[in-house]
Amino acid sequence: MTKKRALISVSDKNGIVEFARELVELGFEIVSTGGTKNALASAGVPVIGISEVTNFPEILEGRVKTLHPNIHGGLLAKVGEEGHRQQLEEHGITPIELVCVNLYPFQQTIAKPDVTVEDAIENIDIGGPAMLRASAKNHEYITVVVDPVDYQTVLDEYKQNGRTEAATRRKLAAKVFRHTAAYDSMIAEYMTNLAGEENPEKLTVTYELKQSLRYGENPHQKAAFYRKPLGSAFSVANAEQLHGKELSYNNINDADAALQIVKEFSEPAAVAVKHMNPCGVGTGKNVYDAFTKAFEADPVSIFGGIIAFNREVDAETARKLYEIFLEIIIAPSFTEEAMDILTGKKNLRLLTVPFNQDGKAEMKLTTIEGGLLAQEFDQYGFDQATISVPTKREPTEEEWEALKLGWSIVKHVKSNAIVVSGKDKTLGIGAGQMNRVGAAKIALEQAGSQAEGAALASDAFFPMDDTVEVAAKAGISAIIQPGGSIRDQDSIKKADEYGIAMVFTGVRHFKH
Repeated sequence: MTKKRALISVSDKNGIVEFARELVELGFEIVSTGGTKNALASAGVPVIGISEVTNFPEILEGRVKTLHPNIHGGLLAKVGEEGHRQQLEEHGITPIELVCVNLYPFQQTIAKPDVTVEDAIENIDIGGPAMLRASAKNHEYITVVVDPVDYQTVLDEYKQNGRTEAATRRKLAAKVFRHTAAYDSMIAEYMTNLAGEENPEKLTVTYELKQSLRYGENPHQKAAFYRKPLGSAFSVANAEQLHGKELSYNNINDADAALQIVKEFSEPAAVAVKHMNPCGVGTGKNVYDAFTKAFEADPVSIFGGIIAFNREVDAETARKLYEIFLEIIIAPSFTEEAMDILTGKKNLRLLTVPFNQDGKAEMKLTTIEGGLLAQEFDQYGFDQATISVPTKREPTEEEWEALKLGWSIVKHVKSNAIVVSGKDKTLGIGAGQMNRVGAAKIALEQAGSQAEGAALASDAFFPMDDTVEVAAKAGISAIIQPGGSIRDQDSIKKADEYGIAMVFTGVRHFKH
């Protein structure tokens, strides 16, 4: 039987010895390089060194070893065509039927906190992608494997048919091109950041499938959930699910919104989210106290919502949570007793996120039909703002606390947005309205009598004084807004008329 040739060169050596051994039993001779060759030889698998094929030594610390006509001729030859077969014979090149290659661990290397630029550069694979792309291009004749998960499929088809199916080779080739594109994308991102380029002429991004979803926002929409390699640990994409049903598309969006809000707080906090808008936020001396206030803020909308905490959930809080229908609870951790209580609801999703890790600065990507918008996340905090008080009266100490809370929340509410708040909880939220006074009326109606002496926060300036008028009549005593309208003086005058303290931040917080 004429020997078939397989080329194997892998960084991920999981299962490679067993795979190579079975290929030998199927009549393959194995060609390999460096560490892979040593691993196979040590396991007793007969193997030919790459230098025996190229008749040239590995040089430049292994940087050049497979970039040779004796290798790439064997990969790119159309062995079904007479002219190609003649040229192979003329130059003494043996065709290669199977390629198993995976790449230098660039992602794992740059994930190390102490990685040097030199280490990162050395882990940019050159020969590996070249061999993979050549083999994938020539998949009519070559089976190319980049992922150990596919080893068994390839072996099974060889055992059954003497070679792989054409459809299998095409799927494996497509997987290779996705793999090399993702690999190059990570290198491009690293090098772009290293060079300090903010808006490169091409934006390449890559994500890995975390899970296929049953559907998207609605049952008639197909959907999937992808995770960014080396993305922020402080994210739903990297959360650990301890209990409950599989996350849905809407669950993921709402959970992300809840996390973005709860990380605003250093004191114990609880955030309730519905349809990506907060419906209740509370802070307190502990999580039970914080959640009690968040629940009181809107006991109706919280039904079927998402709750995020920035402290461990204890048994007392768990018992209160158990009384309400919730979709998800997110926290840094749950006590054992809390888990015993909450897992009594089989569908309730319990997620943990490492709150002790700072989220990496990432760009927010929003797709439009035929394009993509990229921007920084809005992480502008109160301490960064240029605070001024244009009114005659300054806020009291308690009003300052309420203003800061409202301003921290309003940037997470869909524009136009108004938040009415006390010093430790939200009282009313008006979201996504076409005009600002409409959003204020919704928030104030929800706050009801609690608006008396409360603070009002706006995500953008007041184009006229009507919002101040509505707020004053509801009993609001302090307002925080960006300022910057050509009619600011009208709002200031109206605030002074009612004895309201108004604060300008100089910072707008639109969220669309």
